[in-house]
Amino acid sequence: MPTDTTAETLALKPATRPQDRAFEPVDYGLYAMTVFAWSLSWYALALQAGSGVANEVNIVWRFLIAAAIMLVWAVVSKQRLKFALRDHLGFAGLGVLLFSSNFLLFYYGAQYLVSGLLSVVFSLASIVNLVLSTVIMREPPSSRTLIGGLMGFGGIALMFLPEMQAHGFTGKTLVGLGLCVAGTLCFCTGNLISARLQKRNLPLVSMNAWGMVYGTLWAAFLAFLFGKHFTVAWTMEYMSSLIFLSVVSTVLAFFAYLTLLGRIGSARAGYATVMFPVFALVVSTVLEGYQWTVLAVAGLALVLAGNLFVIRGKK
Repeated sequence: MPTDTTAETLALKPATRPQDRAFEPVDYGLYAMTVFAWSLSWYALALQAGSGVANEVNIVWRFLIAAAIMLVWAVVSKQRLKFALRDHLGFAGLGVLLFSSNFLLFYYGAQYLVSGLLSVVFSLASIVNLVLSTVIMREPPSSRTLIGGLMGFGGIALMFLPEMQAHGFTGKTLVGLGLCVAGTLCFCTGNLISARLQKRNLPLVSMNAWGMVYGTLWAAFLAFLFGKHFTVAWTMEYMSSLIFLSVVSTVLAFFAYLTLLGRIGSARAGYATVMFPVFALVVSTVLEGYQWTVLAVAGLALVLAGNLFVIRGKK
């Protein structure tokens, strides 16, 4: 009886892990979209900061719009929306961690830290993803990913060292850092939940849609619990930032990022967060008059070098 030697050869050949394979053109596109959308989100958040609308309510409006778009997307693309209870528990975890609490903690952290420091703390996601993937999912990082991540984090530290020294590490600063670190942990834990759901071949659009529904409900519950008023600031700045955050920074960016997460692994996808402060500074240079220093330029070079080192993967 003939045997399929090709199938046997493929069966014996170990599959390339997502975190080890080289980037494909689609990965570069998803990576660029994620970095672009979330880099600009810091400026959009700054526009909302002084609007007078409660943080929890800002998140309700943002994810209410985003969830509606995702549900329409799922219906039009004929993706299923009915899932088992086990799946909904995972979606609820996404909603609480990735689509609400993560942002809420950063909103409150912004009361104690300047916007540049917010993006610096969030860039820790690349390192936290490495640790969580190793401890929880038992996915040891490649040496390239580890070295590149450390290079990127070191570059970010150089870029913001003068600002950190000027701001000082007072009690309020430590509270702000604690809130933002907690927000980063929520983000990274949500990453792991998303990765596990994707391994079960659940449709990404439907998964995000339900996650955003649960995130909206969780933020609304917190708003009611804390006695917040559901108001809207009818100004051009507030409405434009709300639309950008809902459509670009949430719907498009999360679709790109979570797709990237399933394709290249949480460690390398999380490294995109190291790039956010860099491009956030470029936006700040154009719109807010940020002044570059020698340390900032050196840090930028180190971040870009680390980024290239990570995304190249194995030859």
